[in-house]
Parts: sequence; C-alpha cells; structure tokens
Amino acid sequence: MTSGSSKFRIYTKTGDKGTASLYNGQRLPKDDDMFHALGDVDELNSAVGVAREYCTEEAELQQQLEEIQSRLLDVGSAVATPADSSSQSKLARVAFPSSATAEVEGWLDGLDDQLPPLRNFILPSGGKAAAHLHMARSVCRRAERSVVPLVRAELVDLEVGKYLNRLSDYLFTAARYVAMKQGHAEVVYKKAAAAAAAADSGKAAAETAADAAAAKQ
Repeated sequence: MTSGSSKFRIYTKTGDKGTASLYNGQRLPKDDDMFHALGDVDELNSAVGVAREYCTEEAELQQQLEEIQSRLLDVGSAVATPADSSSQSKLARVAFPSSATAEVEGWLDGLDDQLPPLRNFILPSGGKAAAHLHMARSVCRRAERSVVPLVRAELVDLEVGKYLNRLSDYLFTAARYVAMKQGHAEVVYKKAAAAAAAADSGKAAAETAADAAAAKQ
C-alpha cells in the first residue's frame, strides 16, 4: 500500500499458457510475428538506452537518444495495434507521426555535416559510446526487418517502417560523430588479402631490422 492506493504486481499470470495481449485486446501466441517485431523494437530501445549512458559528454546527443527512446515506445504501440483488428479510435490514438521521421532526418543531417567524408567501410569501433551506437544500429536493422512484413500486409502504418529505416542511418552517423568528438579512431575494414600483405610486410620489416641489428654485433 502506498498513500492509500494498492500497488499492482508486475506479473499478471495471463501469459503463462504462451499467449499475450495486444493493445486492442487481441490475444496471440507469443511467437507470433507481431510479438517478434515488438520484441525487436523493445531490444532496440534497450540498446539505445545503453548507448545513451556512454554519451555523457555529449548533452545534445543524449537528448536526441532520449527522445528516440520515447518514440520507440510509440513504434511499439503502433505495432501492437494491427489495422485489421483494431477500432478507428485505437488506431487514431497510436498513429505514428511523420514529423518524428523528419526530426531524425534533421538530426542526422546536422551530425553528418560535421563529419569528414566516409571513404572506406568501417568496423564497429571508435570507443565504447560509438561501439554501442553501432550495436543499436544493428538491432535497429533487425527491428526494421521484423516490421516490414507487417507493413507489407497493411497491419502497421508505413510511417513506422520509414522511421526505423531512417533511425538506423542516424545511429550509424551518431556513432561516427561521437567517435570523432571523443577523439577515438575508427577502424577501417581491410580485405583478407590486404591484411595478409600488410602482415607480411610488417614481418619482413621486422626481420630486416633484426638482421641489421645482428650485423652490428
């Protein structure tokens, strides 16, 4: 009891038989495509949250990531309200605004304008904050892949898919931006042959140096 009000338990036991309820009250198996998408979006929100905790030196970026986390809850609400089995009032309540996508595009452009041109493929790297943003970007791509079939089936609004698509680009750019701001180098992808050649070259140089040192003795 708190201030005369009953405290609700976190568990309901209603899902013990392997089903769960959507926002519109419809119950589906927990392994339904709808819940796969909801789980991926939820995981994305957690990944963004972890990345945000590593961006403590970048106040503006932190604010953007916090806003994104709230919008991802809106994405979840939209996914949990399939168009073929929900009332118009519920669909109106969870309608996902195109302004959210436009906002992410604006942030993305603002970050990208401060970055040098990308001339090589890069590996997830650039410090802890950047690496976690890359991880969030990978999860975002998976969430998008889960949502796309629902959009195609006209169960979920197209705007939700657009948002996730733009968000993955933002997270990639944010990772590069925070690496630059924190002074961390990004690791450039090297083909196997090129990496082997570089290793051989380094080994040959070391052997030459060793031979020269031995000759002086």
